[in-house]
Amino acid sequence: MTFGFFFDNTRCTGCKTCEMACKDYRDLGAEAMFRRVIDYEGGTWERPGAASAGTEAGMAVATGVFAYHLSLACNHCGDPACTRVCPTGAMHKDDRGLVWPDERKCIGCGYCTMACPYHAPFIDQHLKKSSKCDGCRARLDEGLGPVCVEACPVRALEWGDPAELAARHPGAVRSILPLPPEDATWPNLFILPSPAAALAAQVGGHIANHQEIQV
Repeated sequence: MTFGFFFDNTRCTGCKTCEMACKDYRDLGAEAMFRRVIDYEGGTWERPGAASAGTEAGMAVATGVFAYHLSLACNHCGDPACTRVCPTGAMHKDDRGLVWPDERKCIGCGYCTMACPYHAPFIDQHLKKSSKCDGCRARLDEGLGPVCVEACPVRALEWGDPAELAARHPGAVRSILPLPPEDATWPNLFILPSPAAALAAQVGGHIANHQEIQV
């Protein structure tokens, strides 16, 4: 059995309800988050020509500006970088395909936090151990879904078996900017890209909320 997320980039409004629901469910402080909403933007605009001021032509603007949001948690990767570097085996992938740290084995070395290209694990400063999204495995045991998925007001998130998610969403990809190429870890993340994401792939852009997401 495996586990993955689907994210509809065409629906997400950047409201961060998924992020807040996760923080509330896991009782995370201001310094920690298991799911982050990345604001990505770019493009240019210009006022073409030298038409006379005050005319309709003079007020025209040509724009290629774009912005979109990306909701991101642990991707429970097919080849997780965090498990590869863990010296104790604490960070592991269980029989449901969920990647999470065993607190009994974790020594808080931080190798997982440095290795993950998605910045999913972090060192809990109170416990001095690695902590991250575990797919809400306790909720799964109760027959419920991940809290972030159920909280999304526009239904931009889904969860399930990666093969089934890919079949349900044939237009999905595994990476849009600013994520790394999919072959970095083969994430079990499927994204329906928006037109803005397609434009970003051509011209590039930048993360607009670095400080907020602690990347």
